[in-house]
Amino acid sequence: MRTFLGLEQSLRRQRPRARSRIGNRIRMAVGGLVAVIAIGTGGYMLLGFSFLEALYQTVTTVATVGFREVHPLTTTGQVFTIGLIIIGTGIVLYNLGLLVELVTEGQLGAHLERRRMDNYIAQMRGHVIICGFGRVGRAAAERLLADGNQVVVIDRDPLRFAELEIPHLVGEATGDGILKDAGIEHARALIATLDTDAETVYLVLSARALNPELAIVARARTDDSREKLLLAGATRAINPQLLGGRRLAQSAMEPDVVEFIDVVMHDEDETTRLEQFRLSAKSAYAGQPASKLTNDTGALVLAIRPEGTGEFVSNPPLDTTLPAGALLIVFGRHEQTAKVRDLMG
Repeated sequence: MRTFLGLEQSLRRQRPRARSRIGNRIRMAVGGLVAVIAIGTGGYMLLGFSFLEALYQTVTTVATVGFREVHPLTTTGQVFTIGLIIIGTGIVLYNLGLLVELVTEGQLGAHLERRRMDNYIAQMRGHVIICGFGRVGRAAAERLLADGNQVVVIDRDPLRFAELEIPHLVGEATGDGILKDAGIEHARALIATLDTDAETVYLVLSARALNPELAIVARARTDDSREKLLLAGATRAINPQLLGGRRLAQSAMEPDVVEFIDVVMHDEDETTRLEQFRLSAKSAYAGQPASKLTNDTGALVLAIRPEGTGEFVSNPPLDTTLPAGALLIVFGRHEQTAKVRDLMG
C-alpha cells in the first residue's frame, strides 16, 4: 500500500476548510492571470495586432520586461497598455507572493499531497471505510491492514492521524459528500464507531441510502441503540462493553478456549486461521461433498450457511453436499485457507 507519512506530518494541524481556501486562492490567482492575458491579447488584436503579436505584446507588458512595442501604439493603445500594466503587474505580484507564501510555509506541497491522496482514494475498489478513529476504530484499521485490506478512515479530528500511514478524510462522517469522497459506492464494508449512538444511527441511514448492498457494522453503546441501528440498516450492531463482559466471564471459566479463539481470530502471526468463503456456482466444488474440499486442501469445513437462509449448519458431516452460493466457514493453516480461496471460483 502506498504511504503518506510526509502528508501526515505537514497536514495534521490543518483543517479541511483551510485546505479548501488554499485551493481557492491558487485557482483565483491562476484564473486572474489567465484573464489578464486573454483581455490583453483581445485588446491588442482590436488595435490591429495579429494573435501572436497581441499575445507577445501582452506577455511582455504584464511581465514588465521592457521590450519595445511590436507596432507603434496609438493614443488608445497607450491608454490600454497603461491599464494593462497596472492591473497585470498587480496580479503577477500577487501570484509571486502567493507562491512564496505557500512554498515557505509548506502549504503548497501539502495541498498537492492532499490531491494525490484524494486521487488514490478515488481509485479504490472493495475497500473498507472506518468512520471514527478512536481506540475502537484504530484497532479495526490495524487488523484490516494487517490482513491486506484497503482502508479509508474518516474522522473530524486531524490530530488522530498524526504519524500514521493511512488514507483518510477529515470531516463529519455523517455527511453524504464525504462518504462519496471516501468511495462508498465502491466500498466493500463500512465500520461505524462514532462518539454517540445518535450520530451512528444517522451515519448508518446515510450509508445505506448511498449503497444498499454495503455491509455495515456499527458500534452500539446500549441494547436499545443496537435495535435502532439494525432498524436503520446496519448489517450488524455490536456492543463492545457487552462482548467484553462476556469474554471476561468466559476467560475466567474456560481460559484455554478463549486463548485458542484469540490466537486463531486475532493473531496475524499464527499459522492457523478461521475464514469465510462464498462458494461460487462456477466452482468445481459446488454440488460436491465437503470431504472433497477437505481432501484437496486439508482445511476443515466447520459450518455451512446455504444461500437465502440465516441458519448455520454447524460441524457438517463430510458427506454433506456443498450447495452453490453457500457461505462456508473454514478452518486451517494459512496455506490451506489460501488454497480454498483459489478454488472457490
